[in-house]
Amino acid sequence: MRPICIITGASHGIGAATARLFASEGYDICISYLSDDAAAAEVVEACEGQGARAIAVRGDVGNRYDVLELFAQCDARLGRVSCLINNAGIIGKAGKLLDLEPEALERTFQINVFGLVYCIQEATKRMSTRQGGTGGAIVNMSSLAAYLGSPNEYIQYAASKGAVESITYGSGKELAPEGIRVNAIRVGTTNTRIHTEGGNPERPARIAAITPMGRIAEPVDIARAALWLASPGAGFVTATITTVSGGL
Repeated sequence: MRPICIITGASHGIGAATARLFASEGYDICISYLSDDAAAAEVVEACEGQGARAIAVRGDVGNRYDVLELFAQCDARLGRVSCLINNAGIIGKAGKLLDLEPEALERTFQINVFGLVYCIQEATKRMSTRQGGTGGAIVNMSSLAAYLGSPNEYIQYAASKGAVESITYGSGKELAPEGIRVNAIRVGTTNTRIHTEGGNPERPARIAAITPMGRIAEPVDIARAALWLASPGAGFVTATITTVSGGL
């Protein structure tokens, strides 16, 4: 029986690459997405092409009721989740902290932090050996910004990812006795649309120039790290942050 993985924010970028890779490695896939129906359908089709059962559930992870529906749909259509990839996140517009609007600050934490917690809570109900589950793995997406602070660009984003890392440390220890491993990937700048949408399209080239490996990450670089953290090969790894940043 194939294990079941929920991947949030998976119609594009890292989430989409992760869905495709996990499908090719024997997982059935449930993706969540916010609005792009066509892109989500393409990811589902690609996963099915790898022999996986796959579904897409539209919703906002920052809304607790949408998260409840995501997990309910997975239960009904695929079965009990055994792996959760908390990938959904927003970076917002680049700018100084002084100019940050309250609405942008609230939305960043609603998606990047509250949504992640809601998903961990629902996954725990299904994975926990204390609640009849068989255990599982949770992988959270953090960012190098959590360590660097992202001054003059994305301090609110960096702060939200700092919270992600704290939640990873705490929940990884709290849930270990229940058979659930929780880890995070500290992602370096990655070749996705997020920087263009944030009004900072030149950032990837600037970061590539100072990265020891001479490039930024491709989405599959991050997906491969997630696959290892979810696998039995990482069976004694929890409450740990793995940096994937080309040496930066």
